[in-house]
Amino acid sequence: MDTPRVGIPDRLARDMTMAEQHEYLRGRFTRRGLLRASAVTAGAVAGTGLLGAGAPAAFAGGGGTARPLSPTLITTPATARVDGSLVAPFGRHLAFGADPRTQMRISWQVPFAVKRPFVRVGLKPWDLSRRIPAEVRTLHTPPLSKKLPAVDQVYLHAALDGLAPGQTYYYGVGHDGFDPADTRHFATVGTFATAPERSERFVFTAFGDQGVSYHALANDQLILGQNPVFHLHAGDICYADDSGSGKPTDVYDARTWDQFLAQTETVASRVPWMVTTGNHDMEAWYSPNGYGGQSARWTLPDNGFDARNSPGVYSFVYGNVGVVALDANDVSYEITANTGYSDGRQTRWLDRRLRELRERRDVDFIVVFFHHCAFSTTNGHASDGGVRDLWVPLFEKHQVDLVINGHNHVYERTDAIKRGKVAKRVPIGESVDSSRDGIVYVTAGGAGKSLYDFPVPDSYEGHVKDVDSVASYHWAKGRVKAKETVEWSRVRYTGYSFLAVEAEPGRHPRLTVTALAESGARVDRFEVTRSGAEKEQHSTVTRPAREDVDDRSR
Repeated sequence: MDTPRVGIPDRLARDMTMAEQHEYLRGRFTRRGLLRASAVTAGAVAGTGLLGAGAPAAFAGGGGTARPLSPTLITTPATARVDGSLVAPFGRHLAFGADPRTQMRISWQVPFAVKRPFVRVGLKPWDLSRRIPAEVRTLHTPPLSKKLPAVDQVYLHAALDGLAPGQTYYYGVGHDGFDPADTRHFATVGTFATAPERSERFVFTAFGDQGVSYHALANDQLILGQNPVFHLHAGDICYADDSGSGKPTDVYDARTWDQFLAQTETVASRVPWMVTTGNHDMEAWYSPNGYGGQSARWTLPDNGFDARNSPGVYSFVYGNVGVVALDANDVSYEITANTGYSDGRQTRWLDRRLRELRERRDVDFIVVFFHHCAFSTTNGHASDGGVRDLWVPLFEKHQVDLVINGHNHVYERTDAIKRGKVAKRVPIGESVDSSRDGIVYVTAGGAGKSLYDFPVPDSYEGHVKDVDSVASYHWAKGRVKAKETVEWSRVRYTGYSFLAVEAEPGRHPRLTVTALAESGARVDRFEVTRSGAEKEQHSTVTRPAREDVDDRSR
């Protein structure tokens, strides 16, 4: 893919932040340029200008309303008319609200502007009696490269609150001319389930670095076979930006998002697909921190330190497991375009949230997921010293039970680590007490993109080749590769794979963590327990009284 000539001296371009790149792109693609680009774009959207703070975003199709996602997000309203009966929704994906027992968010896409988009919800597939208006978020991308066209996309979102815990719901998405309650569209009806009132055994899955490929499809189908209640995607979602270097020369093909959401729909339309942000997900055009595109395409829990500008930072509790999503671009020493953008607010929020979760009686385990690795030995990215310096001490302080990363396109799993060293060896099939022995870190970056390699042989179930140490490196301040020799690399697998984690509550709670290759073969398995966690089965914390399904925004 060719890259634009940015007209910026290399010595300046190397150190430009996302915010500086956003300002540059805004100046480069003027209003006149946007109009010219839109005139030759196939589709129903024509260019307008800048959506400033407080300015309404009109939607010509009527119905839902679009809200500004950041003070400088550039959008365009739909102006053409297309018969709604000819427009089929696609790319459905679910996400929890902050409370998975009572909240679900449904998102989807349409190729053209439509009138009055909505979601229908009911307890039976033939009785979708509740109709909820959808929110419209339009997104315009100019031709960032000579080989790329301007692209206009329309994303639709509905927030369901006041749901009943432990309930299966049926839903369909539509608009004027396309009603999922119509028998002609019955095949488009999907399902989702809310978290139960009391903790029960459940399975969730996780990986990072998927993109669009046959390997990605293979992993998706295997994930469905695990019957997970949610899925964690640890950044680098679709690779519209195939460079991911965070530089002004990065370009992104917005159409790749269409491909990805269509590919993932078979899983994400029934399993909440909980994402966070990787380096390939920073897209400077849309907003100063590069996350305006993500805000348009996803609706995630809004309980992080800054939901408007950092959508990939949030938390939720499902059963006896607290989950925390982080944006490691904020602390990375390797890829620095967004390093420090939160001015420490994310790290302070993390400290508070981990403390709150650890104090909850209904939470046995805390799982944290984000993109850049604290501990990995690949020849690709290895370990990020920024994560080690700022976050690992907090993980140890609050006794986090499992950390899941992507970034390195392999599977790698550590022994139990404390203060950067092995506190307990954890061979395949063994158990670790996270409150006593330390934290196991898992790199699950083999979701679908091209694979990396290790400086030593693979070692996985059925193919164990232990080594005493691995010569590797970590990224230090100043983008310096600091060499190190480590002893914590226990399992290494150069192949496409994902994690399946079974959580069991009760007097002796445990997490059983399994890594599966895209063939279905098991490559790793270990258990996480907590001493002193034996307890009577307890109910979850008190929550507000139940309400019927409504259309309140998140």
